[in-house]
Amino acid sequence: MASRYYQELQDSFRNNNKSREFPAHTAKVHSVAWSCDGRRLASGSFDKTASVFVLEKDRLLCWHPTNPDLFVTASGDKTVRVWDVRSTKCIATVNTKGENINICWSPDGQTIAVGNKDDVVTFIDAKTHRSRAEEQFKFEVNEISWNNDNDMFFLTNGNGCINILSYPELKPIQSINAHPSNCICIKFDPTGKYFATGSADALVSLWNVEELVLDWPVRTLSFSHDGKMLASASEDHFIDIAEVETGEKLWEVQCDSPTFTVAWHPKRPLLAYACDDKEGKYDSNREAGTVKLFGLPNDS
Repeated sequence: MASRYYQELQDSFRNNNKSREFPAHTAKVHSVAWSCDGRRLASGSFDKTASVFVLEKDRLLCWHPTNPDLFVTASGDKTVRVWDVRSTKCIATVNTKGENINICWSPDGQTIAVGNKDDVVTFIDAKTHRSRAEEQFKFEVNEISWNNDNDMFFLTNGNGCINILSYPELKPIQSINAHPSNCICIKFDPTGKYFATGSADALVSLWNVEELVLDWPVRTLSFSHDGKMLASASEDHFIDIAEVETGEKLWEVQCDSPTFTVAWHPKRPLLAYACDDKEGKYDSNREAGTVKLFGLPNDS
């Protein structure tokens, strides 16, 4: 029996599945973000403009975490600009030393962090609009973020690592080897318990903030033909098979090595998969290159 949440979502999408386009820019849009109250949507574009939308019924780049009227933009023109949606003009302009490529607002609303192409991160006082601190990093900085408690600062880098600094001291706490390739993005969940990272290797990893250990570094996913089961595999030596509606584990397929790929049969509950197996009999470094099938009768 489907859960109430599942049924409610199904009913909602049945009644609300129309799409609508809003012309706003003359060049590609590279970012969108909601204000903290959800009433307004801002977009940033390569045409060097920012647009703000207001929903007709509910009064619909980086928003202030608690003030729904303020947002901040970073630009390649070496400036950071603070905007008030109640006015068509920016209320403050801060000159920076390089071409800016990422920006975020601290959870307490007191500080704006901006990173540039030279891997320099500048911390700006949101009230005085003056620089509080500036850090030059020796690695490629991709995205930056505070944790929800505002006492740690996270950076993802080009070496696949997550660098964690204390805040406001900006002293190194830990460096985590999160991905085998460029670690591009990072996001914290609203509860502050987890954060997720995405990488150029097409992996998404989920981390526990308190333990700073990897919870679910998913490498591959497959839904069963009826959509009722989900198989997932990671660096752990097993494949997890769970019921989609409840998330409860149905079975665990033990493996001898990390799994690269999983795929359900299109009509039957048979799971094909391949792992990082080695032919240890003659050469422990030689890849086995085998395909495996789970779900066959025990007496077959």
